[in-house]
Amino acid sequence: MKHSIEYGPAFAWLRVQLDPGEEIEAEAGAMVTRSPALEMETRLNAGKRAGFFQKFIAFFVALVRKFAGGETMFVNDFKGPSGGEVVLSPGLSGHIEHRPLDAGQGILVQSGSYLASSEKVGTKLKWAGLRGLFGGEGLFFVHCTGPGDLFLNSYGGITPIEVDGAYVVDTGHIVAFDETLDFEIKSAGKGFKALFLSGEGLVCRFTGRGTVYVQSRNVGGLVGWLTPYLR
Repeated sequence: MKHSIEYGPAFAWLRVQLDPGEEIEAEAGAMVTRSPALEMETRLNAGKRAGFFQKFIAFFVALVRKFAGGETMFVNDFKGPSGGEVVLSPGLSGHIEHRPLDAGQGILVQSGSYLASSEKVGTKLKWAGLRGLFGGEGLFFVHCTGPGDLFLNSYGGITPIEVDGAYVVDTGHIVAFDETLDFEIKSAGKGFKALFLSGEGLVCRFTGRGTVYVQSRNVGGLVGWLTPYLR
């Protein structure tokens, strides 16, 4: 699968060239353009299943992703017998990161940061526990496993940080992280003032070895800045 990321880091989009028989899955609403030869199939965001019972389960999982994980209920698959080109763009202004995954490799993606993946990449929900809820990042991550190509989107620029030991990141700036890393949610500092008056809120402390993808802007900060103008 040939691809190029253009107009980053502020307003990136993803251009993908599919060979005959190749396929890419993308979040609903991400398509900008596509070749007429490419077909688009819309399905529930819960994996490919057949039969009434399997479709019912798929619908239930898609609802969970929509309302608990923040993901859309549907995804679009692009493919064609003769191949073609599709251009994808995230909803927020920012960059796109390509992460190739080897067989058996896994990465946990925050809700809203999954853009697209090649056909062999598996995606499923992973329970984040109450620590994810208190951290403001939702109850579920999207767990992506290889082999294949994964594309992440961010609000602002995106930076991969190699962790070997411990590292602390504000919860609103996390895009994704390797499943080899453990994490805990905690206050940015000590005491009541640090939690409620510092403006920093909660942070995520990662431990182990792996990569954390960090975005340079915080969507919560954007919402807070816009709110007074919407009254």
